[in-house]
Amino acid sequence: MRNLWPTLAITALIGFSSCGGDSGKLPILGNKYTEEILVDGKPVVDTVYHRIAPFEFQNQEGSTLSSKNVEGKVYVADFFFTSCPTICPIMKTQMLRVYERFQDEPDFLILSHTIDPEHDTVELLADYAVRLGVPNARTWNFLTGDQERIFEIGQTSYLTTAMEDKNELGGYLHSGAFVLVDRQGRIRGVYDGTKEDQVDRLMKDIPKLLNEHVSS
Repeated sequence: MRNLWPTLAITALIGFSSCGGDSGKLPILGNKYTEEILVDGKPVVDTVYHRIAPFEFQNQEGSTLSSKNVEGKVYVADFFFTSCPTICPIMKTQMLRVYERFQDEPDFLILSHTIDPEHDTVELLADYAVRLGVPNARTWNFLTGDQERIFEIGQTSYLTTAMEDKNELGGYLHSGAFVLVDRQGRIRGVYDGTKEDQVDRLMKDIPKLLNEHVSS
C-alpha cells in the first residue's frame, strides 16, 4: 500500500513553515468562498470555509457516534483497517502517542475510520482497541459503518485518500494522513501519521485549537 498524500496535505505542510512557527495560528484548509450577508441591515462580506459533512457511524462499543457528538470538540481523524499489512501499524503506534498525551482532555477526540467494515465489525474493533491499549471509547473511537459512506467522507470531507484497490496489498488504498479538525468542523492541519516528527508537530498544534476561541 502506497502512502499517498493528497494535494491538501502537501499544501498544509508547506503552510506550516510560514504560519508563525510553534506560536502561530493554524491556517484553515480546504476550499472557501465569500458571500454577502446582512448584519444589522447592512451588507457584510462573509467567508465560508470547508467543513466536515454530517456523519453517523458506530464505534467499538456499538454506540452511534455522529457529527453532533463532535460539535465543539477538537479532534484528529484518520483511515485504516485492522488487517492492513503496511502503514496502519505505524499509524496506530503514532496515534497512540497522541492518545496518551490527550486522553484526559475532555474537549478532545480521535476518530479512526475503518475502510474495511465488512471485516472490521464492532466486536473486532473492540478487541483491536483493547489490544492497542485503549480500554474504552471516551477519547478514541474506532468507527465502522457503510463502506461507501466512509469512502465518501474520507475523500470529500477530510480530503484524503480512502478507497478499495485490489492491486494494493490488503486490497485498499489510503493515505497515512492525520487530519486535525477544530471546534467548528474546519480542517486546520494535515500530518503524515507515519512520521514521528510530523506527529510531534500535531501534538504541539492540538493545544492551539483547544485554547482557540470558538468564534475565531
